[in-house]
Amino acid sequence: MKHLVRLFSLLATIASLSAEQPNILLILVDDLRPAIGAYGDEVAITPNLDKLIERGMRFDAAYCNQAVCAPSRFNLMLGSRSTSSGLYGLGSKLRQSFPEAITMPQYFAKHGYHTESLGKIFHIGHSNPGDPESFSVPHFKELVIEYKLPESTDGGKLTREEGYFTNQGNRDANGNFRPRGTAFEAPDVSDEAYADGRVAAETIKRLTAAKDRDQPFFIATGFARPHLPFCVPKKYWDLYDPTKLPLAEINSTPKNAPSWANKKGGEITAYKPVSVNGEIDDTLARQLIHGYYASTSYADAQIGKVIDAIDRLGLAENTIIVLWGDHGFHLGELGIWTKHVNYETATRIPLVIAAPSITKPGSSTRQLAETVDIFPTLTALAGLPAPTGPQPIDGTNLVPVLKNPETRVRDHAYHCFPRAGKLGRAIRTDRYRLVDWRPIGNPDAAPVYELYDYSKGQVETNNIANSNPEVVSELSAILDRHPKPARAAKKKR
Repeated sequence: MKHLVRLFSLLATIASLSAEQPNILLILVDDLRPAIGAYGDEVAITPNLDKLIERGMRFDAAYCNQAVCAPSRFNLMLGSRSTSSGLYGLGSKLRQSFPEAITMPQYFAKHGYHTESLGKIFHIGHSNPGDPESFSVPHFKELVIEYKLPESTDGGKLTREEGYFTNQGNRDANGNFRPRGTAFEAPDVSDEAYADGRVAAETIKRLTAAKDRDQPFFIATGFARPHLPFCVPKKYWDLYDPTKLPLAEINSTPKNAPSWANKKGGEITAYKPVSVNGEIDDTLARQLIHGYYASTSYADAQIGKVIDAIDRLGLAENTIIVLWGDHGFHLGELGIWTKHVNYETATRIPLVIAAPSITKPGSSTRQLAETVDIFPTLTALAGLPAPTGPQPIDGTNLVPVLKNPETRVRDHAYHCFPRAGKLGRAIRTDRYRLVDWRPIGNPDAAPVYELYDYSKGQVETNNIANSNPEVVSELSAILDRHPKPARAAKKKR
């Protein structure tokens, strides 16, 4: 009898939740910098993202906590910065470091939500399994690296990046390196020929099922493009005239910057026809930029289908929608391609929150925001207690800003990146970025500083740390208020 009473009590609680608490739709987009029309990008053709932004608040000064896929997604789901969790690498495994961690979807599930994930949510690949424990039902896994044309993969062979992203490694059974796939292709195929189209279709099915479930939902849906390779249907390439695509105006590294702070080659060299030393001429640069924007428009179209379904199903009035890019993306700025640095183009992200009855449609704010803020903000919007871990919770509740875009809840954003045996910890204020570089494992060593002034432009040209000791002193005092960085999580064999 007691079991029946408990069961009825639980059912009553769930019914009450479904009537009072909002649904959550979390839209993740890989490698998406603010290349969106509503963010002021004059090249981007993104009508669906523009309409989504008109529904809520656009954050114009939002930053990731680390400009690489896996750690950034841990930042999102844990509410912990990399320097708190020690999860800095692509192959970092969450449950080895925090076996008892309560991720954002787990937290919502504890409070009566049905939680689901589709597409690229946690980073799966590079020996990383993601986190199946985070969701109520099995993850809907899709491809990140995908080709349709045999010539793109040396006749249909498994490429190096496909091997990495499917945890098969970059070498074949004989120990030979797998071939490089092409950086882009544009076959005349349907949207669902590629993964993002299938993710959108499945998300719509899940939303349809959720409509009739007597329980609020937390659905995270992740889109792979514009992550490399830029493989999308031809109709999205045809949206752009390649002769009108602008090349990066500043393609040299900042003066007086330490050599290890910059990047040349890296991820981009995994794809042909990029040379293995990372040299990219103007013709290839324009092709890559074309591919990035075509991929962004493809992702935009898939997101539009999902938002249309929210409206068609009558879910709009009680569904909070968040759009988040995991980090930015260099398209030749500073001579850099992709991410993996501490600079503005790699760290600034699109962040949009549409919360019915809370956010004013079409509003924007210059409040500095971080990825880790999303966890405590969504729990507050849902009327849940603030998350307390057991992992460190570093985020700030942004609800006061959602109610009034002039409200300020912090004076800087924080991020980091490890390079060449050093860790660069950084703060971004309204005007400046200070980066503090020290050897990994030796946080008490003398720092090497970078300081950039963004009052005259958003691309770094000159490290002015040596000529502005007063500013360095002021900002380093702020940075010193943050805890010393956690050591990188050890990999268990």
